Amino acid sequence: MTQRKGEKPTISIQEHMAIDVCPGPIQPIKQISDYFPRYPRGLPPTLPHVGPLRSALSTSSASASTTAAAESDRPNEDNPDRALAGASASLQATKKDEEPDVEGYDSDDSTTLGTLEFSLLYDQENNALHCTINKAKLPVPRYKKGLKPMDHNGLSDPYVKLHLLPGASKANKLRTKTLHNTLNPVWNETLTYYGITDEDMVRKTLRISVCDEDKFRHNEFIGETRIPLKKLKPNQTKNFNNCLEKQLPVKTEDKSLEERGRIMISLKYNTQKSCLVVGIIRCAHLAAMDANGFSDPYVKTYLKPDENKKSKHKTAVKKKTLNPEFNEEFCYDIKYADLTKKTLEVTVWDYDIGKSNDFIGGVSLGINANGERLKHWFDCLKNKDKKIERWHTLTNELPGSLND
Repeated sequence: MTQRKGEKPTISIQEHMAIDVCPGPIQPIKQISDYFPRYPRGLPPTLPHVGPLRSALSTSSASASTTAAAESDRPNEDNPDRALAGASASLQATKKDEEPDVEGYDSDDSTTLGTLEFSLLYDQENNALHCTINKAKLPVPRYKKGLKPMDHNGLSDPYVKLHLLPGASKANKLRTKTLHNTLNPVWNETLTYYGITDEDMVRKTLRISVCDEDKFRHNEFIGETRIPLKKLKPNQTKNFNNCLEKQLPVKTEDKSLEERGRIMISLKYNTQKSCLVVGIIRCAHLAAMDANGFSDPYVKTYLKPDENKKSKHKTAVKKKTLNPEFNEEFCYDIKYADLTKKTLEVTVWDYDIGKSNDFIGGVSLGINANGERLKHWFDCLKNKDKKIERWHTLTNELPGSLND
């Protein structure tokens, strides 16, 4: 195709990649993209394809004023750039209305963060809350399924962590195993909180978070859901399928009201041996005393008054845990009638090498106690040769004048 000297080209080579080869003057045709339109991945076209450029030009011509009607037969001749710019704007507006947002994961819609299936069971007799984490998925229709991808490969390494609110995060945090390279994880894993009382079921909330594990950076938050425990009925399993939500702030608590943890103690008076058998079964949700977020707990018991200072017993040390199991028993030779004059002092400590051990919490049982601690002691006195088990909340006050 030759071009006369001084004549302005009406079509640039970048705008057209093919030409008609039919007889007659050589005329450029539409852009190649008009023949190969771009649709969202996984979505077929819902309407037959119509040349968008021709439609846009027709619309632009129809909206012209009547004073320019005479010139409408030769569009693009005087100012082709203006006509093409108008057509491009019209095309962008059309595509914006028709195409879904393929970057929908950044939407405020909570469903884009995923859903989590789980069940909760409050075992009232054993003061335990069983949390079964089943699976997670993202029910976005048509073009994406699974959890929000957090890694460069489009997948995640998800795990679930539990946290009872209010409460210190380190003291009552439980977590599942990590499943690698998946957006549809299936855990089928049960995590259990021990020492849960009816009072806890009224005032506490379970926070369930889904996170992406990263070996070289900080783990990334995906989404969370919160369940007030008062929604549960004792000894009845309740199933949930909740949409994950964005991270919500956790209210800061007064440090003086923060729990130090709980301990499960058994009492039994053995009439044949004339002794009090004290069992240290386990602790739950202990306060973290070490920099690694854990403690190395052990338990000491005293039967006061202790004139000869021979009543001290001590469990083994459990390394790096906030929920230790001891299952140890200690015997105190004492007449049954003298129990009304005695006080059992139980303290929990964090073992440290090369420095003083840290006091975690303590509890006193006896005739001078009150509430559940007094009731536990009376139940032991009334039921000889029967083991009575109870959970007790540790206080941050050192009983009596004990030193480690």
